Amino acid sequence: MNRVHDLVGFASDAALAIDDCSQIAAWNQGAEQLFGYSLQEVIGRNCGEILQAVLPSGELLCVHDCEIFRCFQCNLPCGVEDCHIRRKNGDRVAVNISSIVTSKLNLPSRTASVIAVVFLHEKKAGHVQTLPHKILHVSTLGCFNLTVGGHSVALEKWKRKQTVTLLKYLINQVGRPVHRKRLINYLWPNVDQNRGWDRLKVTIYQLRRELRTIGVGDDILKTVGNAYLLQHDAVRVDTESFENLLAEGWALQLQQSWEAALRCYNEAEHLYQGDYLEEDVYVDWCAEERERLRELYLEMLTDMAQCYAQRGHYTEAVRVCRTALAREPCRESIHRTLMEYLARLGQPDRAVAQFHACQRILAQELDVDPIPETQTLYQQILKGAIKKTEPRT
Repeated sequence: MNRVHDLVGFASDAALAIDDCSQIAAWNQGAEQLFGYSLQEVIGRNCGEILQAVLPSGELLCVHDCEIFRCFQCNLPCGVEDCHIRRKNGDRVAVNISSIVTSKLNLPSRTASVIAVVFLHEKKAGHVQTLPHKILHVSTLGCFNLTVGGHSVALEKWKRKQTVTLLKYLINQVGRPVHRKRLINYLWPNVDQNRGWDRLKVTIYQLRRELRTIGVGDDILKTVGNAYLLQHDAVRVDTESFENLLAEGWALQLQQSWEAALRCYNEAEHLYQGDYLEEDVYVDWCAEERERLRELYLEMLTDMAQCYAQRGHYTEAVRVCRTALAREPCRESIHRTLMEYLARLGQPDRAVAQFHACQRILAQELDVDPIPETQTLYQQILKGAIKKTEPRT
């Protein structure tokens, strides 16, 4: 048994080891008793998925790129005096967390991927069934949805439709004050300012009331002079997580860390459930943001396919290209990439068929022919110049 397993196995408190991919690498009997998960159920799973730790305020600790894991990556131990983890049965338990980074342990090379050992001590307060939830989680990619404390909010039960519309507008500007005149002009464009101001006051009041009802404090929506501001630190919007994943993936791809980049891209692809506020397709104020995020998504799919190709996984690369073309069928560069990957997969007939599909779509939609670069690739495929490529080991 190596030193990490000794440290975890003989710990008097619940203990686990975390590797450099934030996955659980070791799990002791104390952790099994505390959480209710067996060793077989947790090994290889993301630590945040199991711990689901939150502060007493309701703020999530276990989020992507969490502060604790960043400390471990920098060879720094990290602890939390008071937080709550979730048992397998759903109960909340008050614990404090301490840790040791494995750089201090002089580990043998076979355990080099383990970066920290985490200890959890159950506090005397015991089980906590309910917690105040102050973080509002917002899904805007696809259908608009709110989640508080892991529970979806039934927006259809909100009394005023304009309350949801106002919240969407403020989320689009989260962290930035929005002047009341701007809100009035958007919500009631044909109403004079006095009547609009009366309506806005009622709608703001109703929004605060609805937020209180779902467990979010009044401080999430601030009045700043003649403007209103949705506080950034009280809201988690999926678009921000999406862009953070893309930035991390691109950085890893530049370092040729293909597998690590793919983990980011796959998580980002899962987040992108649809275009930004897709039910508001005819609303002007979110159109620019929708197009920007859609373009980022398509670029991400192209990079994702490239990462798969670098590993020789052309079947996955082809799938990703087809996903991109389903959203943007006129993107000739993706047609061209797909043709190449099909040829390298050993399917030149399908690559030729893809060229003709590209040719037909461009003629129908844009009244243009494929550019010379695509034509040249087509001729190379016909001549068998692009050979089947085997996956890398």
